[in-house]
Amino acid sequence: MKIENKGQCLRISEIMELTAVNSAHFRDEVFSALHESPSLIEVNLSQTRFMDSSGLGALFALYRATGQRDGVVLRLLNPMPEIQQLLELTQMQLLFEIVRN
Repeated sequence: MKIENKGQCLRISEIMELTAVNSAHFRDEVFSALHESPSLIEVNLSQTRFMDSSGLGALFALYRATGQRDGVVLRLLNPMPEIQQLLELTQMQLLFEIVRN
């Protein structure tokens, strides 16, 4: 996983899987990067091949943490079709701005 702070944008990428094995690490790393108070958070899911309920929980925790802040935009970028389907089945696509480039 790669985390970059670029001004007011926090970019998270190179997530191969988001599962029970690594979701706590994902949460810890991303939450520690939130101290910079970014106004845009982009989670690039283009390389994410698998996500389980713990991964969904980690994304929801990020949503809740940023939802308390006024004007913060949280985007999920380029989810693979399987991940997109999971987001739709759980209706989590309603919580996030999903962008395809």
